[in-house]
Parts: sequence; structure tokens; C-alpha cells
Amino acid sequence: MWSYILRRCLLMLPTLLGIITLNFIIIQAAPGGPVEQALAKVQGIEASATSRVDGNDQGEVAVQLDSNSGSLYRGAQGVDPEFIKELERLYGFDKPLYERYFLMLKNYALFDFGDSFFRDRSVVDLIIDKLPVSISLGLWTTLLVYFISIPLGIKKAVSHGSRFDVWSSSIVIIGFAIPNFLFALLLIVVFAGGSYFDWFPLRGLTSPEFEQMSGLEQIKDYFWHLALPIIASVISSFATLTLLTKNTFLDEINKQYVVTARAKGLSENQVLYGHVFRNAMLLVIAGLPAALISIFFTGSLMIEIIFSLDGLGLLGFESVVNRDYPVVFGTLYMFTLMGLIIKLVSDVTYMLIDPRINFEGQN
Repeated sequence: MWSYILRRCLLMLPTLLGIITLNFIIIQAAPGGPVEQALAKVQGIEASATSRVDGNDQGEVAVQLDSNSGSLYRGAQGVDPEFIKELERLYGFDKPLYERYFLMLKNYALFDFGDSFFRDRSVVDLIIDKLPVSISLGLWTTLLVYFISIPLGIKKAVSHGSRFDVWSSSIVIIGFAIPNFLFALLLIVVFAGGSYFDWFPLRGLTSPEFEQMSGLEQIKDYFWHLALPIIASVISSFATLTLLTKNTFLDEINKQYVVTARAKGLSENQVLYGHVFRNAMLLVIAGLPAALISIFFTGSLMIEIIFSLDGLGLLGFESVVNRDYPVVFGTLYMFTLMGLIIKLVSDVTYMLIDPRINFEGQN
């Protein structure tokens, strides 16, 4: 097992390199870079990613003026060339593209992500500050989804075709069909002072007076703020896992070894949890890495925006919009690394659950 883990860790290096290289090329080619953002503030014009393709006369005139002035940047007309060169030095664009790329790789090998262009803080400090929100949402959502989906899927498999199975399937599919951000808005309207009840807070992970509370009060306040965001995240996340668990259990229950176990006089619980569970859980474990990454990062973006939770998803989105390249690449690097590690943990768990699986024997 250890040799397999070592090989997988070594394979992470070219994977990280390929993802970082591809995104470096794409982001460098995107319009509205940090120099243009700074020039926009000086000139009082918009330099967003869509400003070059808005099609209005003002945008076309501005681009034409920049072309006539010989500058590579939109909004550079009438600006001192020395000031533009100073901006390029400030953001590292005074170096050739290949030199910036290899310098980035060297720094990232040392986990040195640099400083944010627009936030006046190091990328590492920003990521550490945002981690509690993303971990809170991702961890509790994942736990609730698995604690609900696996028992529910087993119950549905055992009572396949019953009224419980039909009604629970209807509820699960309806929950899956509702986008989590739409359900989050519904929760706010009903339970967060929108139109009916004012039972839960509308924003933040904790209350302003959190530091002055006792330990028990802090725990209550923490879960009080997380209640609605977690419910909104869970409602559309457990449908796939529930149906996957049910179908895998149904497939295993009809196999010959289950019939043999029952013929030996084993109880239904012994058959289900002593024999079927181990084999049926393999497919569920296979989907764990994708589920974790989705819930932790991509799936929580709209939830973070709606409930004003400043987490990694929101940080990455804002950084892309503002062309804050150090934060973009730093968060991307961490997302990719964590995804690869979770995938490795998933494969190792495979071997622990089912000794018949041996990745080391594969060439």
C-alpha cells in the first residue's frame, strides 16, 4: 500500500503542473488585467472583463484611442507612460511571460503565493481567514448528507416498491430539482425576517459579540448562524447519494452470496450490515471526492453570497472578476491539491474496505 501511495503522490506533481500551466495561459490571455483595473480607477472608466466586448460606441472609441496611443491597455490614453511602467513593475508585468511563469512555479513549490494585488494582504493569510467558513459549510453539509442518504437509501432498498419508497423518492427528486440558491432565498423569506418569521440571522458565521460569549453560548451561536445555509446546501445534495445507495444495495441483495447467507440462518441485519454493506459502499465511496469538492468549494458559492458568508468560494469568484492573479492561482492551487489528496484517501479507503482491491498489482 505504501508504495502505491508514494507513486500517487509523485503523480500529483505533473497533474498540478498541467492544471496550473493551463490556467496560467487562459488567465493571462483574458482581458481586463490588474494594470487595466488600476488604470480604470485613474481614468474613471470601467475595465471589467466585459468592457471590451460591450459593443457600445464609448467602449469602441476608448479601445481605438488606446490603439492609436500605442498602449496595450484600455484606458491608457493621456496617462504618463512612466506611470504605466510603474504599474507593470508593481504587478510583475515588467517581466516576460515565461519568466513570470517559472517564478510562479518556484514560489508555489515553497507554498509562497505572494500578496493580493488589491487587498493589501498575503494570499496565505486570506485563505486561512476564509477557510473556517468553507470548512464549516462543507463539513456539516457532507456529514448531514451522508447521515441522511445512506440510512434512507438502505431503507428504500429493503422496502423497494412500498409506499415509503415511492413517497420518499418523490420528496428526494423534488428536493434535487430545486436549486440550492432558490431554496436559500425561500428560507430567508420565511425564517430570517423576510416576510414571516425572524428566527435566524441573515448574515455572518457568528454574532458580533461572539468573543464575549461563554463556550456553550458560542456553540449555540455558531450553529444558529449555520442552520439555514446548511439546510439550503443539504436539500439538493442528498438525492444523488440516496438513490445511488438504494440501487447499489438492490444490486447486491439479489446476488448469490446474500441468498447463501440467509440460508445459513443469519438475521436480516447481519446480512445487510455484515455482508451487503461492505460491497455496496464501494460505489458510494467512489463519489466521495467529487461530492466533497463540490460541496466545499463550487456548491457553496451561491450560499456564501446569499447568506453573506465570506468563504473560499466567494474569495475565488471575486478574485477572478477583479483579476487578482495571486489569489486566483493560490486558491486554484489549494483546490487542486486538496482534490488530489481527497482522491488518494478515497482509493486507500477502497483497499481498507475491500481487501480484494489491490492497486499495487496494476501495471
